[in-house]
Amino acid sequence: MPDSEIKNNYEPKIVAFFCNWCTYTAADLAGVSRLKYAPNVRVIRIMCSGRVDPQFILQAFASGADGVLIGGCHPGDCHYSEGNYKMLRRFRLLKRMLKSLGIAEKRLRLEWISASEGEKVKSVINEMVEQLKVLGPLAIPQSLDKINEELKEIPEEEIREEEPAHA
Repeated sequence: MPDSEIKNNYEPKIVAFFCNWCTYTAADLAGVSRLKYAPNVRVIRIMCSGRVDPQFILQAFASGADGVLIGGCHPGDCHYSEGNYKMLRRFRLLKRMLKSLGIAEKRLRLEWISASEGEKVKSVINEMVEQLKVLGPLAIPQSLDKINEELKEIPEEEIREEEPAHA
């Protein structure tokens, strides 16, 4: 299948980590209000955006996510005082790390969304889906599979030559 055809049929997968008190409640409001947004997102409810470990984000990408969305309370409104500030610091570091790994910055997004902003949840998700469609698939799991296959093809003698001598 040509690349252009893959891109036309491509539907990105987004993993979203939503704060229980604000963004998750706003997503619920969007659903109850019957607002239409792309079905490409899988929401994981967390108690606070500050509890999102950077490893969760890396694991989401390694498991096939094309994008990761983090939603938290507006600064100053965190139910756990400073959790969203903690997430903001981690987010900035993660952006730099992902850039050094060759992952486009637009694949990771942090948004402050309060419980009453169901419309914002809709617009953020739809906007992110469109951005990811332009970027195309990330395909990290396929890349890892390819590397594993290449490693299996290395002759055993070659591997033994590279092993350090034991003292």
